[in-house]
Amino acid sequence: MNILVTGGAGFIGSHTVVSLVAAGFNPIIVDDFSNSEKSVMLGLKEILGKEVPCHVIDCNNYLELRKVFHTEKIEGVIHFAAFKAVGESMKAPLAYYRNNLGSMLNLLDVMLAEGVKNMIFSSSCTVYGEPDELPVTEETPVKPAASVYGNTKRVGEEILRDVANANPLKIISLRYFNPIGAHPSAAIGELPLGVPSNLVPFVTQTAVGLRPSLTVFGDDYPTPDGTCIRDYIHVVDLAEAHVAALKYLMDNPENSLYDVFNIGTGQGNSVLELIKTFEAVSGQALNYTVGTRRDGDVTAVWGDVQKANKQLGWQAKLGLREALEDAWRWQKRL
Repeated sequence: MNILVTGGAGFIGSHTVVSLVAAGFNPIIVDDFSNSEKSVMLGLKEILGKEVPCHVIDCNNYLELRKVFHTEKIEGVIHFAAFKAVGESMKAPLAYYRNNLGSMLNLLDVMLAEGVKNMIFSSSCTVYGEPDELPVTEETPVKPAASVYGNTKRVGEEILRDVANANPLKIISLRYFNPIGAHPSAAIGELPLGVPSNLVPFVTQTAVGLRPSLTVFGDDYPTPDGTCIRDYIHVVDLAEAHVAALKYLMDNPENSLYDVFNIGTGQGNSVLELIKTFEAVSGQALNYTVGTRRDGDVTAVWGDVQKANKQLGWQAKLGLREALEDAWRWQKRL
């Protein structure tokens, strides 16, 4: 089956392409390379032994997108394409709403026009905000987002639910936690353009000397070591969750469906725990300092993933240590 992967040259998208091929699907990438590198396509070829079809277009372009659906005979969609920097979203809210929500609306229009029913949406645990209880389940109340980026995910989920209720569409939103790591081959991994906004690439770049030091934003949180706690999931496990969700949709006989699943490890690690684990696996002492808290950072969040375990038949197999080993191998290759 031909599966369209929007943003398929990105960090999570590229790893999902590998998992799709392993599961017998035929991924077709759409990416405008505004936030990814074309070298990723070479990495995919190295892993898969073949080139993956890739259309360099913007998902906001209805005519070009529909042409891809028609010529490639698309039967399902995994939608990653979006702007994703929290800080940037606060400075450019209109650009984020226009791109993240506009491209999704465009994609839905094309799916309905072409009769394509199955869609997996890349959502986020940011929809839970600062949770009142941990771990968060899919029944945990969704709170007002702390960032414009987070709000595009919250509003995106609401749009998808409403559209699926009114049309013959089957849609799953995967709320994932903090993806880290890289493919074990070190052929693809996280490749931020400019200064990383995520913790692990900043850690690995500091370890190789690309960054003079790492700042830990606050050590006075109400957690065991004072630093924020997150659910760090290996990107390879996360990629497998998309394939499991796609199979679940295709095996489901209902004409229309909307559901959400938490995708994480089910446990939290603090920022300092991650740093100490990285130092252990890399043998590198990390130069870091403790700074003040950063606006919008949630104290702690990790997910209850029993629903995904039971209904999708999926669970995370790799831990923090393996993820950091793979991220370090990828950084050294870079």
